[in-house]
Amino acid sequence: MSDFLNAPEALSPTSHTPGVSVRHTRVKGEPRFPDGPKADPAGSHFERRIRSFQPRRSRVTAGQADALQRLWPKWGLDIDGQKVIDLGELFGNDRPVVLEIGFGMGEATAQMAAADPDTNILAVDVHTPGQGNLLALADRHGLRNVRVGNGDAIILLREMLTADSLDGLRVYFPDPWPKKRHHKRRLIQPEFLTLAATRLRPGAIVHCATDWEPYAEQMLEVLSAHPDFENTQADGGFATRPEFRPLTRFEGQGLEKGHVVNDLLFRRVPHQDRRPSGHQDR
Repeated sequence: MSDFLNAPEALSPTSHTPGVSVRHTRVKGEPRFPDGPKADPAGSHFERRIRSFQPRRSRVTAGQADALQRLWPKWGLDIDGQKVIDLGELFGNDRPVVLEIGFGMGEATAQMAAADPDTNILAVDVHTPGQGNLLALADRHGLRNVRVGNGDAIILLREMLTADSLDGLRVYFPDPWPKKRHHKRRLIQPEFLTLAATRLRPGAIVHCATDWEPYAEQMLEVLSAHPDFENTQADGGFATRPEFRPLTRFEGQGLEKGHVVNDLLFRRVPHQDRRPSGHQDR
């Protein structure tokens, strides 16, 4: 898959038509993308809480804007928390579905989708340029197993997915929130894992990766202590990067600077080992 992103039609974070900017052509008060992702899909329907992400507002290239306008109605999902999703209907088939939280510009996601067309990927992020870039990559490379979610993954898991509906969860290079007072914002926490476990089928794999060593240690500690998951590594430690997770440009730059990247692969344990009888999921 090394040539995937070197193809001439692949969109990079900086590719755009010279002189064309969505910001300059939008009329004041008009939605940024009338047929695209909403600015705040969940609105005020749910409680305000500490979030593990910060929306980033950066330039959307002409190619990304075109993809958002053309493809969002077909392949996009606004996470509004108002309905339960039928994943079979969303993808048009009953193949396994993996949830990816935070995909950046979508390059690695597109590579994984191309390498494994029999697995559906529901990729969630709040970065508008990245959403457009992933949609464009999926379109250019004929990937029909990618859907792009816009909004809060917690609301998606809690309000819009049913029990045992996911075959995997991927969290690659989440915000490490390095300052101690911000550690409460980190995504991989016991409460998040408990919620995710209700939506993961027994045997589903949770795959995390980070280049922030203190966060990696916290991830390992929290996952190892959680009763719903077991480490796939016999020594109880970190895993070697599996071949299916591409080495991204960002990751490569970090490795050149001496950063240590740690992967964690944990398996969802069978239900009978999870909670006392009497507990019922949605």
